[in-house]
Amino acid sequence: MHNPLTGVVIIGRNEGDRLVRCLQSVQRLKDFVVYVDSQSSDGSPERAEAMGANVVRLSLDVPFTAGRARNAGFNRLMELHSNLHFVQFIDGDCEVADGWIEFAVQFLVAHPEVAIVCGRRKERFPTRSIYNQLCDIEWDTPIGDAQACGGDFLVRTEVFREAGGFNNSLIAGEEPELCYRLRQQDWRIHRIDMPMTYHDAAMVRIGQWLRRSARCGYAYAARAALHWRDGNRYCWRENARIVLWALLLPTTIAVLSAMITPWFLVMALVLPIQFVRIVRYISAKRPGIPTLAYSFFTVLGKWPEFYGQMLFVVRWLRGREQRIIEYK
Repeated sequence: MHNPLTGVVIIGRNEGDRLVRCLQSVQRLKDFVVYVDSQSSDGSPERAEAMGANVVRLSLDVPFTAGRARNAGFNRLMELHSNLHFVQFIDGDCEVADGWIEFAVQFLVAHPEVAIVCGRRKERFPTRSIYNQLCDIEWDTPIGDAQACGGDFLVRTEVFREAGGFNNSLIAGEEPELCYRLRQQDWRIHRIDMPMTYHDAAMVRIGQWLRRSARCGYAYAARAALHWRDGNRYCWRENARIVLWALLLPTTIAVLSAMITPWFLVMALVLPIQFVRIVRYISAKRPGIPTLAYSFFTVLGKWPEFYGQMLFVVRWLRGREQRIIEYK
């Protein structure tokens, strides 16, 4: 495919062979590919240049975020090819499925009311660890009109430009935040039941999963703070659910047990009850998922997510720079 109307922006940092696979998957568009590197130490920029990509090296003057990197890539792409109608964003640890970009372009051409289209992201090695498998489950989202997309998607260039691109300050969750702003302008986000990208989470240790969960909680808090004046209570439910399970419930049990009677410790049974409730729901609605593991990590995840929320609050109150939370 040599379509001058479609370009590609790839972002990465120390992705190694994953970046090579990513670039190989879009070689047919190599004249319209920009790779944005966030100070890799593994030779990623040089490897990308050798494969024909135009490389942008981000400076250390401003904290790294995925949103900042994608915006820089988009701007370079527009400088090189101002006539592009569509841009495919890809994370450097992913590779594009055959035929995806062509099909996605045709979809946007046929549906002028849709700003962003995405497809199925799958884990390349889901059985390598339970944490990779959890990511694979996370990517399995409903088809049709969606509230948000992930880091891989095709977007109309004019829509992206008019929206002001991503919010550079968000260390995570920049994609759903962009989708939120687009939906406020009556644009649609659509997910197609078609392979889009293959992702390599490379998570083999629980510490990686904990940091990734903390980043998720951080993103919920940051997005809510960014739009709290909108009146739409953006991300309020997600933040409230984390606070309820990680803070309010344990604190209430501890205080009542200490001040009134230890019998209030019985309230702690709500946690295994929640676990059983999730097990029953997953067993009925999503067969094939490792039910016990998924339910356990869903309950456990509220504590690292709460830590992420508090980390955002502390940094925000102190006026500190919002720096990324890496899990690889």
